[in-house]
Amino acid sequence: MKLTSFSGAIMALAMSSSAAMAADCFQMGGVAIPNFFGEGDGQPMIISATLTGAVQNAAGKITATRETETGLEMDMEHYFGRDDGGAFQTKDLGILTAVPGKPGRFMIEITYDIQPDVTRGTMKGYSGQFNSYGLVDLRDSDNLVGLVRYQGEICR
Repeated sequence: MKLTSFSGAIMALAMSSSAAMAADCFQMGGVAIPNFFGEGDGQPMIISATLTGAVQNAAGKITATRETETGLEMDMEHYFGRDDGGAFQTKDLGILTAVPGKPGRFMIEITYDIQPDVTRGTMKGYSGQFNSYGLVDLRDSDNLVGLVRYQGEICR
């Protein structure tokens, strides 16, 4: 009888330890409507967005742009915020593929890499990547707009 109680206690301890070691993950998902603001030649392009879903607001900047055979690549940084006070920063790569027959319009895919040392509040300690895809219209430099869907999972 004592052996059964002891083995049951060991099994319960092992199960609680593995549960404590499991990652705390957060599902990223929603839609963003970005607006772009030029600050002048040689200055980063500023991004401001309203979001639905896992995060509610974002700001960012495009720090470098390169032409490719199929469109553009952009080095980016984003700052995301949640209604519950959580926030985090990402460093990103945006791949823009020109839409055939639609000058100035691009399909966009962005990979967001969370910077673990720049997480705050309820998002403190989260790390990982998530992605977005969508469309941007870059025809009018005074009215650059887009629509993207973001998704993924981040953990701490």
